[in-house]
Amino acid sequence: MRDLFKKIFFEKVMDDDISIDVSESEGVRSLHFASHAIQSSMRIKKPFHLELTYTRAMMMFLLFHPHPKKILLIGLGGASIPKFIHRFLPDMKSTVVEIHRKVISVAHQMFHLPPNDKSLRVIHGNGIPYMKEHPQSTDILMIDAFDPEGIPRNFRSLSFFDVCKSTLRVHGIFVMNIWASDPHYDLYIDRMRRVFDDLILVIPSGKPGNQIVLGFLDRPCELDVKTLRLKAKSLEKTYGLEFLAFFNQLMLHNHQPSHTLQFDR
Repeated sequence: MRDLFKKIFFEKVMDDDISIDVSESEGVRSLHFASHAIQSSMRIKKPFHLELTYTRAMMMFLLFHPHPKKILLIGLGGASIPKFIHRFLPDMKSTVVEIHRKVISVAHQMFHLPPNDKSLRVIHGNGIPYMKEHPQSTDILMIDAFDPEGIPRNFRSLSFFDVCKSTLRVHGIFVMNIWASDPHYDLYIDRMRRVFDDLILVIPSGKPGNQIVLGFLDRPCELDVKTLRLKAKSLEKTYGLEFLAFFNQLMLHNHQPSHTLQFDR
């Protein structure tokens, strides 16, 4: 598998004990943490677009909260989503908290992460204490944090999801990227359901098995299927992302009779 990649950067960072591997193949640059698993990817000729399907699926919060003012992202990686928001949703103020200083450096050097300005701020720090110190501070909270072993251990506790919920403002939305093959997948879903009072939606985003979970602080104002489908088409035209396909996946996988979020058909 290594032959598929042209390795262009490797460094063992001793101060925070993480290996960063940046590879390049067919015009796409990718970030890895000590393995072949891709954490982030960027098409070199389109550095501000969302290359990986799961990152595009994470933007589905726009279907339910079209004009958020603030977004908090825990985990930077190759900065795909912060760059997209910075370029295409300039009215949103983004704060990103990344625990590894070298990840921030590599994102600037090799993934076109712009410098901090009035609409984007990248902070070196631990996301959990940051969230505890900033309750009711954001409209959208995105969790896309991975280490070489997967989702960090302290990101699976019930108290972690309680802290996530506490950061949201009225009508706020929680968005998390998890793996369907993760041995703790059912535990994540169960705890998110408990914390968000079963107000969650799961969006499969295709290979390699990323599942995007949306958790709502309160019941979405709009649950009419026809209206949401029209909104998805409009968002697709505006941002060039496959919102309609994601909406169809959402409808296929969130129709249990016992589900709290019932769509109006």
